[in-house]
Amino acid sequence: MGELRVSAWKRNGKDRLYVNQPDGTAVAWFDRKTGHLEVLADGLRDAILEALTPYLTRPAVPSQIPSAQVPNVSQTSPPPSYDLALNEPGAGLRRKLEEVSLGPFARSLAWLFRRRTEADSWRAGLVGERVVARELARLNRRGWRTLHSIPLSPTNDIDHLLIGPGGVFTINTKNHPNMAIWVGDDSVTINHGPGRPYVRKSRAEAVRAASVLERGCGFPVEVEPLLVFVKPASIKVAPTLHDVRALGERDLASFAPLAGVLRPDQVDAVYAVARDRRNWVRA
Repeated sequence: MGELRVSAWKRNGKDRLYVNQPDGTAVAWFDRKTGHLEVLADGLRDAILEALTPYLTRPAVPSQIPSAQVPNVSQTSPPPSYDLALNEPGAGLRRKLEEVSLGPFARSLAWLFRRRTEADSWRAGLVGERVVARELARLNRRGWRTLHSIPLSPTNDIDHLLIGPGGVFTINTKNHPNMAIWVGDDSVTINHGPGRPYVRKSRAEAVRAASVLERGCGFPVEVEPLLVFVKPASIKVAPTLHDVRALGERDLASFAPLAGVLRPDQVDAVYAVARDRRNWVRA
């Protein structure tokens, strides 16, 4: 197999990059408007990401401060009781699931009469966070760091925090498999149902995370909110929504080659602040 080639394609309001083999066979395409990456040859995923890297690298941010001016944030790991790097995906949901789980007899009745329980919702959320965590783990070798279940309050947390050369992202995970998702400016509908405040929640999490990270790092940290849906049938986003990105879990692969926002020393500093639970007490 020869070197993969990338070509731009714009038509009917779409802006895509196609990755092709030398004979012209398409092996992937990337939508530059939505961030969706469609891999048509899964065995070539790594080669596809390498080919796309020059096209997805973000330009350097002028406001970045010189390395010499980055505050000396301690790189020492916090004590285990405060180290969020030890958190497993869905740790907060697992605790809630233990609180609301029914006994064996009640579970049998619910199954017999096909009644959904509160535990079913938490269980679906836990599965979703684990799926997204597996996708995020693929980014590690490209210089990205991930934290899970960052507590903001006794009842609220950030599902995942992604930190790397392409920036910092809060990730709000939702597990609605095989359902039609519509994302508006402030809310989300599932299969045309009532609005859910997923967008507002994602936006608020990013604002709180930026406040914590800037306070601890001593330099500006821009945090972008992501709303990630697990195995949806479709995702449609209102064209007026610009500050929250909505995507499927497989689209996270397109983040691997992103760069130009944080230098390695800044990534280390942000990660060091983010992993210490004590820094989130005033979030």
